Amino acid sequence: MDYDISRMTLREILAAKEGENIEFKRAENRFSYEELVKYMVALANAGGGGVVFGVTDKRPRQALGTLAFGQPEETRKKLREQLRLNIDFRLFNEGKPDRVLVFFTPSRPLGVHVSVEGVAWWKDGESLVPMPPEIQRQIFEEGGRDFSQDICAGATLSDLSVEAVEAFREAWIKKSGNRRLAALSREQLLADCGATVDGGVTNAALVLFGTNAALTRFLPQAEICFEYKLRHSSGPADEAVSFREAFFGCHDKLWNLVNRRNVNAHFQEGLFVWDIPAFNEKSVREALLNAVCHRSYQSSGSAFVRQIPDMIQVESPGGFAAGITPENILRRQYCRNRRIAEILQRTGLIERSGQGMNIIYEQCILEAKNLPSFEGTDAYQVVLTLRTAVLDETALRFFSAVGDETLSSFDTPDFLAVRRVLDGRSLPRDLLPNAKRLVELGILEHSGRSKYLLARRFYESIGQSGVHTRKAGLNRDTNKELLLKHVRSCGTAGAKLGDFLQVLPAESPQQIQRYLVELREKGRVVMTGRTKAARWFAAETGIVTVDKEEASHE
Repeated sequence: MDYDISRMTLREILAAKEGENIEFKRAENRFSYEELVKYMVALANAGGGGVVFGVTDKRPRQALGTLAFGQPEETRKKLREQLRLNIDFRLFNEGKPDRVLVFFTPSRPLGVHVSVEGVAWWKDGESLVPMPPEIQRQIFEEGGRDFSQDICAGATLSDLSVEAVEAFREAWIKKSGNRRLAALSREQLLADCGATVDGGVTNAALVLFGTNAALTRFLPQAEICFEYKLRHSSGPADEAVSFREAFFGCHDKLWNLVNRRNVNAHFQEGLFVWDIPAFNEKSVREALLNAVCHRSYQSSGSAFVRQIPDMIQVESPGGFAAGITPENILRRQYCRNRRIAEILQRTGLIERSGQGMNIIYEQCILEAKNLPSFEGTDAYQVVLTLRTAVLDETALRFFSAVGDETLSSFDTPDFLAVRRVLDGRSLPRDLLPNAKRLVELGILEHSGRSKYLLARRFYESIGQSGVHTRKAGLNRDTNKELLLKHVRSCGTAGAKLGDFLQVLPAESPQQIQRYLVELREKGRVVMTGRTKAARWFAAETGIVTVDKEEASHE
């Protein structure tokens, strides 16, 4: 931003040159809120700036006064909610005829443009226009640089914690089985893992091994803050601890703080016993690793771990990386700090690069808990929420019956497919191949178009074979009764296959044909004609059916 309007006096503002980062408007009586929104978006996209109301357009400017936005606090609140930007205002000469009002906005996040109703506004001279595609590409490319691999000017090996480096060495040896790592000097160890390059200390080295003094001097935003509250409420935390130290020195401490208030939910049926922790260690650690690997260290905010008895939230600065959304996060991977991730992967803390969120989803499904939520995420922060409540004991029994050996062959879409079946929902098209494989494994049964249910053997294993009969039979019998009702309504005109597809739009033509054949074999319907020209009639109409050989050509 050319001008920091938040600190300027009115005289300095009036003397400032109008440009990309500052706009002057007479607006003596009013100004369109929709137009103000566009200016805030355009200024944020240009690096931040402000709009000044109640002044003359050209220098030497004078304060004329403005009646626009008589309740600026309400306007600020509305702008913040709509744009998710930390917009603020300043009011000069309040209550006087020459009242001057300034709204100002910070810059957009690195690698992300700001938009409203799908349009990223941009200033082209005096005009507001949609951002040109080449500018959008330049912004997206900002996120492609790996900040963690950059050398931190002024940092030396003495800024790294000996204890943290040795903890890393021990973990690397344990993961790799390479005992020769024990004989390496610390300088060579750090060079071999990429923490230093040609003697220069990378930002990754500071995040993972830096001392408190070094992080305070070079990278204070690498801090991780833990807060515990006994209940959902505003106000101070019941416990707050800040960690401005090497991640290899604090990640166990963070988990111990969470685990100190962990409790197990106890479930038992016969000889089967499950103790499900409220806070799953693997999920919590993966959430912390995601925050360290994927946050933006160019954003000044700290990462936060907020624990309440019924949930835990991990908040990391910087928003999602370009191209990542809550909808595609399981399919698309983008590591904002690859050098950090690569060093962590050597120790086994990260088992599958870019797969941390998949692991979290799988653990939530295995423990029959709510899927992870990203509510509250915006362009400036990612908020990951994990709930503690176990939703369905049947799911626990099911996964226990499947067994660890079979579950080890599951991928994340397999777990998602099973979860939807357990919830009684049909499967989207992208999960149908997984459902087909699960049917072949004897885990699911097909019960209709995009519909599946758990295989009978699992209901039998938990003493609920009757539930399977009800779910499987009720679905088929209900569908056949609907088809029969439609056939009867058509009378002597007969019903066509296309009609049946309207009656049961969720079923495939092949499945509908099977229902009709079952009804015919029971003597409830008859058929004339073949294939698409076939007509179906209720048996009581007296229509004569074709012979069985013709019927076989359906």
